[in-house]
Amino acid sequence: MQSVAAALERLGDLAASPTISRLANAFAGAGHELALVGGPVRDAFLGRATHDLDFTTDATPDQIMRLVKPISDAQWDIGRAFGTIGALMDGETVEITTYRADSYDGTTRKPDVVFGTNLEDDLMRRDFTVNSLALRLPEVALVDPSGGIDDLLAGVLRTPAAPEVSFGDDPLRMLRAARFTAQLGFVLDSETESAMQAMCESIRIISAERVGDEISKLLLADNPRAGIEVLMQSGLAHIVLPEVPGLQLEVDEHHHHKDVYQHTLTVLEQAIGYEKSRGHLDPAGDLVVRLAALLHDIGKPATRKLEPGGIVSFYHHDVVGSKLAKKRLRALRFDNDTITAVARLVELHLRFFGYTEGAWTDSAVRRYVRDAGEQLERLHILTRADVTTRNRRKADRLGFAYDDLEARIADLAEREEMDAVRPDLDGAQIMAILDLKPGPEVGEAYRYLLEQRLDDGPIGAPEATRRLQAWWAARSQ
Repeated sequence: MQSVAAALERLGDLAASPTISRLANAFAGAGHELALVGGPVRDAFLGRATHDLDFTTDATPDQIMRLVKPISDAQWDIGRAFGTIGALMDGETVEITTYRADSYDGTTRKPDVVFGTNLEDDLMRRDFTVNSLALRLPEVALVDPSGGIDDLLAGVLRTPAAPEVSFGDDPLRMLRAARFTAQLGFVLDSETESAMQAMCESIRIISAERVGDEISKLLLADNPRAGIEVLMQSGLAHIVLPEVPGLQLEVDEHHHHKDVYQHTLTVLEQAIGYEKSRGHLDPAGDLVVRLAALLHDIGKPATRKLEPGGIVSFYHHDVVGSKLAKKRLRALRFDNDTITAVARLVELHLRFFGYTEGAWTDSAVRRYVRDAGEQLERLHILTRADVTTRNRRKADRLGFAYDDLEARIADLAEREEMDAVRPDLDGAQIMAILDLKPGPEVGEAYRYLLEQRLDDGPIGAPEATRRLQAWWAARSQ
């Protein structure tokens, strides 16, 4: 957190940038107000980088468009109905929105759009006080009608209006509250927290796409654990991610097992650590890895069995969990590539633990790589993160075993080009050798040779031909 003086200096520098000063002068010259608003102002106090430039003004959308056209490289008005005009200036994207004074009907999230005439009133209708800050331009004057600076200094999330009114207007703000705790490290004030608990059911009027988008942003934050805990405490998780509270399994007095919910949060944190330390994935965070970490054990409640001797088993929870993950992500309208990748990781997350029970053959290692496919690096991360035992000796043993597996994968990849495992004969060669036309039999022969390749590595075209002819003869008898 920066001092107020340092933040104001930073905002002054931002306001003096060519893009903002040109925009501010254009609006002032036309007799209109303009203010930098929300995230950029908040982030100046937090010492965070500014990624988006959002402005608000008393000008109407038509007036905004007339003012930005001469000074921008491109413009778009997809948000015109809501008062927003976008523009590209000097390679930077800016969005300018007319002051709003909307009203909500309480049954949907769609407001009756009403344009306002007053900056302070516009700020008071925003989600949280820390986002209800503005910098008037070009005079560089801070506007804070709801005490957002004090809340920034205290690290508190609070709504400008009564939380019941704010969340009643837009229930999505409750998910944003959870997300901001994860992104900013803030805590909810008591009234906001109580209102979320009382009003969590109203989240059902929000579209699945918007819910999924907020969950994604939460998981990609620096500390998603804090946001998930807010979802749990408020009751929102029971509605938007019911599989996660389902991980809080009751412990039978005679059967003991680790807390699956707490284990999951630890796996998520460790997966983020591996993302950063291995340096192979998106530095902004890998959503597939984080979704897989959060959902990897959701098959456990359905598969839990209390065995004699105080043992608890979860047989096939990987397979069950994969299906449940696919179902939940579809319900949240995630894209097919993400759904497929997460489901595959959940299905495979236990595969490695067989490696510690006995030495894998090269064939088993090849199949591990083949089954993981493009998700291999993510599977490395998830599998390593899944080790949360406090037994240092056991943790070291598993870590060393996975080091060995990765070394063998690298060795085989170097020798055999495992990134693209294919049979030693292609489809055209198979058809020529067996005198076949295109059809299912060619695919069957191809799969036979692929299994030979996985079992024995590259065997060469002559040996592959011999095996193929022998297999075909036996199959034809």
